[in-house]
Amino acid sequence: MLSLLVVALNYSSPVQQLLQLPDALVLRAGEEMRLSWGLPLRVQVEQPDAAVISSGDETLQDVAVTDVELAALSEGHAQVRLSLFGGWPFKNVDVRVEESRVLVPGGQAIGVALHTSGVLVVGTSDLTGGGANPAQEAGLQPGDVIRSIDGQEIENAQHLTQLVNARGGETVEMVVQRTGREMHMRISPVRDALDGQYRLGVWVRDSTAGVGTLSFYDPESGAFGALGHAITDVDTGESLTVRDGDIMHADIVDVLKGERGEPGELKGSFLKEGETFGSILLNNAFGIYGQSDETLVNPLYPQGLPVGSRYSVHEGKASILSTVDGDTVREYEVEITRCVQQGSPAQKGMILRVTDPELLERTGGIVQGMSGSPILQDGHIIGAVTHVYVNDPTQGYGMYIEWMLEQAKQAKAA
Repeated sequence: MLSLLVVALNYSSPVQQLLQLPDALVLRAGEEMRLSWGLPLRVQVEQPDAAVISSGDETLQDVAVTDVELAALSEGHAQVRLSLFGGWPFKNVDVRVEESRVLVPGGQAIGVALHTSGVLVVGTSDLTGGGANPAQEAGLQPGDVIRSIDGQEIENAQHLTQLVNARGGETVEMVVQRTGREMHMRISPVRDALDGQYRLGVWVRDSTAGVGTLSFYDPESGAFGALGHAITDVDTGESLTVRDGDIMHADIVDVLKGERGEPGELKGSFLKEGETFGSILLNNAFGIYGQSDETLVNPLYPQGLPVGSRYSVHEGKASILSTVDGDTVREYEVEITRCVQQGSPAQKGMILRVTDPELLERTGGIVQGMSGSPILQDGHIIGAVTHVYVNDPTQGYGMYIEWMLEQAKQAKAA
């Protein structure tokens, strides 16, 4: 019975809440957050120059409480000590307060044009006249990226054709990238009976274009982040490698409203004018990142907004910035229904529900093309929209802005 009691206590809501308290927190100067643990504990703060605890007029060291509010005052470190009655130590939470950082929130619709590094294999096929399939025989698979032929880097699909025909049917050596690994393959092109050209029997893609939403612009570095997810190939689902790419000003010309089981879509126009204003340096699971060629301003927040740490994000009211008509950025109400404490970068850090009647009427909720829309809460930029629930377009996932800023730093270093 004692064992059962211990197990039951361990899985009780207050104990689980206490066990989920992080060992370390990172806050920005000026931020506030509440720590809750469900059991009465005594609280003591060391080095309160960096962060302080407030709870009404009570003196926390003398009273057992179930939650406290942290207010980050200045840069530095602090430690929150939680103890049981009698002063028995239970848990320590290290708090680091960093300098407040200001970003320009996005929300603008952007056109994205990307050229791959190498060419992406999207399929293989038999050649006319004999049914030979050199690509399949060599082991090429959809999703592979052909990076070079006999030591020459491939610029695009046309360049691949030129290199193959220049060898006159001789066996060539290819460097192929597959799921992050580099492989060497030998392949013997075959003359196609239809036009006399030497071919590998492979279908490839070297570029793509589409519409998305800008997440943020950093006025200090000129860096930007957008989309909140990777640009992938429509046939293979593989993330496209970046040789070069541009982002352009775009107008939203039509909206396909989202419905249960049928994700909606923003339809934009950008290739006609082609007003490029930034270069793409990185494309990965967390979005696209690069450098802007011009100073970007959000008319709703011309002074920018401070960055909110992931620890300050809480359930409740928030908003997103998006463009769903023309080129006008608007702010729409949402509710954050769940926050996930993450110790390392991941896309799905929070779940949000669209509550704004105007946006629900216009789009049905979150639709394709709105990915990257910045999420705001308590006067801070805290993240960006990444995905929509297919079976409920009023709901979607968001990623913490901290993870996006890490990716922007990697893009600049690369």
